[in-house]
Amino acid sequence: MSPRLRFKRPRIARISLKLFAAILLTNVLIGGMSFLLIARSLDQGFIDYLERTQANRADTLATALAERWQEHGDWRWLRDDPRAWHRLVRNQLWPGERQPPSGIDRELSDARDFVVLDADGRVVIGRPLPPRTPPPGEEPPPQPRFIDIQHRGQTVGQLGYLPPAQLMARMDRVFLQRQLRNMTIIVASLSVASLLLAAGLAWWLGRRAREMTEATRRMTQGDFTVRLPERGRDELSRLSADFNVLAETLEANRRHRQQWVADIAHELRTPLAVLRGEIEAIEDGIRPLGDDTLASLAQEVAQLERLVDDLRLLAQSDAGALDIYLAPHDLAALLRGRLEEAQGWLGARGITLDAEIGTAPAPVRADPQRLRQLWSNLLSNTCAYTDAPGQLRIRLMRHADRIEMTWEDSAPGVADADLPRLTERLYRVEGSRNRRSGGSGLGLAIANALVTAHGGTLTPSASPLGGVRWTLTFPVRHDDDVLEHDMP
Repeated sequence: MSPRLRFKRPRIARISLKLFAAILLTNVLIGGMSFLLIARSLDQGFIDYLERTQANRADTLATALAERWQEHGDWRWLRDDPRAWHRLVRNQLWPGERQPPSGIDRELSDARDFVVLDADGRVVIGRPLPPRTPPPGEEPPPQPRFIDIQHRGQTVGQLGYLPPAQLMARMDRVFLQRQLRNMTIIVASLSVASLLLAAGLAWWLGRRAREMTEATRRMTQGDFTVRLPERGRDELSRLSADFNVLAETLEANRRHRQQWVADIAHELRTPLAVLRGEIEAIEDGIRPLGDDTLASLAQEVAQLERLVDDLRLLAQSDAGALDIYLAPHDLAALLRGRLEEAQGWLGARGITLDAEIGTAPAPVRADPQRLRQLWSNLLSNTCAYTDAPGQLRIRLMRHADRIEMTWEDSAPGVADADLPRLTERLYRVEGSRNRRSGGSGLGLAIANALVTAHGGTLTPSASPLGGVRWTLTFPVRHDDDVLEHDMP
């Protein structure tokens, strides 16, 4: 007895946890990369923008200072009233603002960071100019940048301002604090969003995975009735659909296997029962052990041998191990020879043969023994299911890529619903178990297996004669081998 398969639960981390960690890590990496890219953009482009802005503000202040110099004629008004300088800066740079704005604009527009020089280079207002040569061991102080203050083409003074690049040292602290605060908010928001997204996806994917795991476990225990819900059109939905198809196939195979075993047991029981009855009759002296009795026993044994041989052939066909030796042959010649032998057999059963094979060769790669067995099975089926007087019509047609043959007989016919099942094993249309009318039910299944082994197809359909039409196709042989017409 084979050991029962046991479904072992994995002890590794759940896929939901892996998905959770992957989404969270991805969002954190995206946040970090965004911060680095923003910082790089600030370093390269924002300083240039501030440089242009500060230069425009300096030009505005220089124009305003030139107008005030024209009104007063000198710089005494500015030197005697320092508040006038702050009012001028506020009115020129923030017109209409009662309070200067906050942020970088305020840092770059602080009146204390500007210096006004007269025509002789003396400081009118503002911080004293730093020395150009710093003491040993100290960094050079930031040097202002100057623009001329002109009146009617004459330079009456200079306005100095610190470039934004030199002010950034002081502003870095404020800037970094704000960026850290903003980055903290962004990372916290991304983390919360990642937690929610990862939790939802992990729950959804984990639930689908658990459903598939439970269904697989039930299938390993022999429950092929399990089905998975098919929701959506994603890969998991297609996987569920494929799983359901697999379960249906396994369930159908098990059902067919059970029916197959039951039918085989029934087929074997009939000749065995006859043999047992004959032997018991001989043992009891009811029937003498004579030639007739031995002939009856031999007939039942031969029936058993045929049934076992048929079952063995079908088993080999299922396993792909059917003994078949393909070689170049003329299908038309093989068929013509077998029909000539069957003329008397068909005539004795009241069946007229109408064959159109033609004289042109039909080159195929075939096994003559297996083809003879195929013709014999089809002939036996026609004789068993055609009422006398009946008709058998056979047509052989040659195409560029295939050889097509139609094999059709007269009434009685078969219902359309039963046609696809004619090649099933042990299937009888009338549903009875009468072996005289229905045979063993393996002949057409064997015929289908033989055609398939030759690379062809066997298709049933309704016949215009009132019976069943069988359409057989074989691939054409395209090599230049010499045809073999000899029958074995």
